[in-house]
Amino acid sequence: MKETKKHESLNGSSGNAYIASFACVVPPFSTDQASSAELVKKHYASKLNARSLGLIRATFSHPGIRKRHFAVDDPARIMDESPDQKIARFTEKSIELSSQAVSKALDQAGVSVRDVTCLIVNTCTGYICPGISTYLMERLGLPRNTRLYDLVGSGCGGAIPNLQLAESLLKTNGGVVVSVAVEICSSVFQMDNDLSLILSNALFGDGAAAAVLMSSPAGFELVSSAVRYVPEQRDAIRFVHKEGQLHNQLSTKLPDLVKIAAAEVVADLLAAQGLKTADIKHWAFHTGGEKIINAVRDEIGVPEEQLRATRTILANYGNMSSPTVWFVLEELLRNGIAAGEWCVMVAYGAGLSAHACLLRKAWCLIPGEVIEAEII
Repeated sequence: MKETKKHESLNGSSGNAYIASFACVVPPFSTDQASSAELVKKHYASKLNARSLGLIRATFSHPGIRKRHFAVDDPARIMDESPDQKIARFTEKSIELSSQAVSKALDQAGVSVRDVTCLIVNTCTGYICPGISTYLMERLGLPRNTRLYDLVGSGCGGAIPNLQLAESLLKTNGGVVVSVAVEICSSVFQMDNDLSLILSNALFGDGAAAAVLMSSPAGFELVSSAVRYVPEQRDAIRFVHKEGQLHNQLSTKLPDLVKIAAAEVVADLLAAQGLKTADIKHWAFHTGGEKIINAVRDEIGVPEEQLRATRTILANYGNMSSPTVWFVLEELLRNGIAAGEWCVMVAYGAGLSAHACLLRKAWCLIPGEVIEAEII
């Protein structure tokens, strides 16, 4: 016999942080890879050599990515923007997407902007001063005494350091802490006869995600996290300045470098809790790219069937840099995660760095959620 009841707090009050809700947002415009390739070739036909044109055909036709989203009405605009226009679009669209994500996440958690005590925003695709957080305060109507933090420089792995800071702030200040990762990767678009730029232009898209952290059991319990830095390999993945603009730099050795750092950080994370890889049912890998996903999978020893969510996000959105790991977690949740099951988020990026977070599905997805309990 089944009895339906409300789960108030089966986990009790552990003093841990909980991801009560999170929301992922992309701009409405999207385009498939074939259309993107044709546009790039047409626009840069006189600038690119035969080798580069061949690389464009190969990279944009890879079956791992079908389409991506861009914060622009006309994709040709991305290629004609001046530096000032790039940062203006970054500012406008990062605020727009972030505010949408925060509003959705707060609604899902059943809390108000008036409850927010801290807001953290991370990005690497644009720099403005004051940061995105102050614009979100104004746009959303956050209390004027909300603690605001803007993080830069973590690249694709930035969502997890953001989450670590959010956890600390929650335990210190209480209330509701909001963690935001937003990237307008199209605002740093560059093209030349450079493999790094060609790969980047076939891989990256735009998106944002926001998570609401609270101390009451709901959503996911944030059990622990770990980091691993390899600063001597920072040139393998970074932005470099050329003529005052950011250019993405990616090494062909990146999969081999990332897989080691990712495996080490996951080993640290699991060992601290007495867990093994086989104990983890759900894995949220940052999409990175096909070769990086495969390399990290093999090094950690994760079965391919547990990477369906990562593959799905890569296919439909590409690599959105830091928010991407939240999109993968959302896909996992959509497919079903039972109460008590473990999930590991893994992201990697500039630094060179790897970050991992151990989550456990709480008994309540949102406050007052109705669940079914088996009574025999």
